[in-house]
Amino acid sequence: MLNLVSPSILSCDFMNIQSDLAPFEGESNLWMHLDIMDGHFVPNLTFGIPIINQIAKVCSVPLDAHLMVSNPKFHIEEMKDFGLTNITFHLEAVEKAIELAQFAKQFYPSVGISIKPNTEIDELSDELLRTVDLILIMSVEPGFGGQSFIENSYEKIYKLHELRKTKGYTYQIQVDGGVSDTNAKKLREHGADNLVAGSYIFKKDKAEYLNLVKSLR
Repeated sequence: MLNLVSPSILSCDFMNIQSDLAPFEGESNLWMHLDIMDGHFVPNLTFGIPIINQIAKVCSVPLDAHLMVSNPKFHIEEMKDFGLTNITFHLEAVEKAIELAQFAKQFYPSVGISIKPNTEIDELSDELLRTVDLILIMSVEPGFGGQSFIENSYEKIYKLHELRKTKGYTYQIQVDGGVSDTNAKKLREHGADNLVAGSYIFKKDKAEYLNLVKSLR
């Protein structure tokens, strides 16, 4: 099982973003998580495509884009030359998730699908689970950082883990929302490969960033 940690830059200091990302340079088993929100699919607005392009130019850490937008295909097309490692869109945002995943796989090494807390695992078809490289379980309602972890997320993670074992799926299981050192071990035990954490990591001084990352492993 992978042991990735993905710090979410949603919680970093946007006025000093390059400085805030510098401590992670050269760290292995690390992705930088980009929460892209459009103010329509979720009730918040973050950074857009030009900012992501600039981040890609100054950050050597693999970039993981999470599209919380109503028009994910537009973003997938516009960012295809940015060198992103993974791009994830929401099941709830599209009618033909398999087609969009197949389209995205032309441009990105890894393509993921995400589900909100009220969406059940059963809504992910066998074909979709065989197509994507990552499943992102939202363990809070998407839109804002700093929320509390939703406890029934463990059940979803374990169900995906068991499906992966029994059916030979190859996706990563990523978890985003309320992740900290208090639940990281349990999340790993339930099958999570990739933990996204924002406020937990960026709430302290830069000197502590990597120690906080290590605590999630």
